[in-house]
Amino acid sequence: MTAVATPDAARLVFAAVAGLILLLILIIKFKVHAMISILIGAVGIGLMAGMPLSDIIGSVNEGIGNTLKGIALLVGLGSMFGAILEESGGAQTLAVTMVRKFGDEKAAWALGITGLVVAMPVFFDAGLIILIPLAFSLAKRTKRSVLYYVIPLLAGLAVGHAFIPPTPGPVLVASMLGVDLGWVILIGIFCGIFAMIAAGPIWGSICGKKYMVEVPEHIAQQADIDESKLPKFGTIVGIIMIPLLLIIANSVAKVVPALAGIQPVLAFLGEPFMALLLATIAAMYLLGTRHGYNNAQLEKIMTKSLEPTGMILLVTACGGVLRYMLQNSGLGDVIGNAVANASLPLVLVAFIVAALVRISVGSATVAMTMAAGIISAMPGLSELSPLYLACVWLVKSLVGMDEKTTLKTWTIMETLVGGVGFLVALVISFFA
Repeated sequence: MTAVATPDAARLVFAAVAGLILLLILIIKFKVHAMISILIGAVGIGLMAGMPLSDIIGSVNEGIGNTLKGIALLVGLGSMFGAILEESGGAQTLAVTMVRKFGDEKAAWALGITGLVVAMPVFFDAGLIILIPLAFSLAKRTKRSVLYYVIPLLAGLAVGHAFIPPTPGPVLVASMLGVDLGWVILIGIFCGIFAMIAAGPIWGSICGKKYMVEVPEHIAQQADIDESKLPKFGTIVGIIMIPLLLIIANSVAKVVPALAGIQPVLAFLGEPFMALLLATIAAMYLLGTRHGYNNAQLEKIMTKSLEPTGMILLVTACGGVLRYMLQNSGLGDVIGNAVANASLPLVLVAFIVAALVRISVGSATVAMTMAAGIISAMPGLSELSPLYLACVWLVKSLVGMDEKTTLKTWTIMETLVGGVGFLVALVISFFA
């Protein structure tokens, strides 16, 4: 579908602003589901921009189809992969081994790194519930505030959830912007490490000294993790690295002439859905069959893991609708020209849009979807290099903090994650 030609830039800008305000009001004030709100906002933009009704319908269908075809398999396979890792105790293996190697004094760093790795295949809330007992165990043993260990864990989980594929958010952004997933992984890891360090061990140490939060009483009486039943550390690391290495190898082979002979093979194995499929099969055997799970049990685990993916895919698809509505209405050109005239880096524009949505809505996935939809509607993005409000209450209830302390610690941690990650990406963009 071609963009609708129109000279009335003011009307397009008004339509976009009004549509975005409408969807935010629906989400924040009237508590309408994000999928419905984004869809209403997108259709509203089309109507107010004066698009023909047939073009509005075409933009909706184009957005749904083109968005889902790029991420549907990845979200499904990633959910299955993460569920097996979670059920088998693989995430706990990573945490326990890292803490042992780092020692109690540097355990905060171990938890931050573990959270970052685990959040790639496992959803944020699941990773937190799995790993937080280890943070409590460390706090009980060292007599420190639980925030000394919980904040680094949360920072690692937040970074892995928002920065690094195959978690859904970065995958959908890469798909919508047409960016090579291998480079998203590499740059996401690079930016994420700095963000995790600042928001995790450094901020966690400050919080741990300033706020003395005791281990919840019901946790203090629990026995420590039984390490004898956990899978081996090397097995877990190897399985998690399968999709990352295959996707990265595919990206590297495209630019290294010496690998031209095997590039077709690497392109096949490094296609994101194929890389995740291989990792999932490896997890099924090494963490499932070899650990006593039969096929019926594995099927049940993997089927259950798909339950939350419907919402993720639908919200993502509606973000795609928003992108194509902006693009086909001609607003993408208007925004792109305005940004060019203002000499603002696109990285800065993308961050501001995502931050405003994140603050308003609370969901990182929704923020990434909407920001990618708006930014991808601009022209010239092929030259770009890659760069829970509910979670607040989950953290509060698990750690046993009051609202005031939760906001003073969690909010600043999330701000540091986004702010430091943005600054590192901004520096990279100057050399890209």
